[in-house]
Amino acid sequence: MKFFNYDIVFQEIPDEVTLAINITNCPHRCKGCHSPHLHKDIGDTLDESTIDSLISKYGKHVTCLCFMGGDRAPQEIAKLSKYVHDNTKLKTAWYSGNIKLPENVGMFDYVKVGPYQPEKGGLKSKTTNQRLYRIIDNKPKDITERFF
Repeated sequence: MKFFNYDIVFQEIPDEVTLAINITNCPHRCKGCHSPHLHKDIGDTLDESTIDSLISKYGKHVTCLCFMGGDRAPQEIAKLSKYVHDNTKLKTAWYSGNIKLPENVGMFDYVKVGPYQPEKGGLKSKTTNQRLYRIIDNKPKDITERFF
């Protein structure tokens, strides 16, 4: 699994300062995708060593690490999320273009699902098809309405 870049963001996860890692080789290719370059199999390897390096550099400034994509390797995403949970106090999130929640939802604190559909809008739109869940005790709670 590879990633293209990362950034510290403030709107992806409510009430969290998030280190968002943009994962490449996205299988969804949503119409209107804001990052079509992420469809390609490009970038650097994303593994535990990379996570350690990023957390060493930014861990004191963020409260959450979000995997943006990674739908071709859901087990790898879950494994890295578990690694973050086991070795830091950071929360983890996964932004997936899948239609439904992954089986390994308990490995995350937040999961967003749903392919971007321009006519329905993103999470800030009341007509969005995308959903953001807060995971507590392996149970998802839909918190999408916090964005409206």
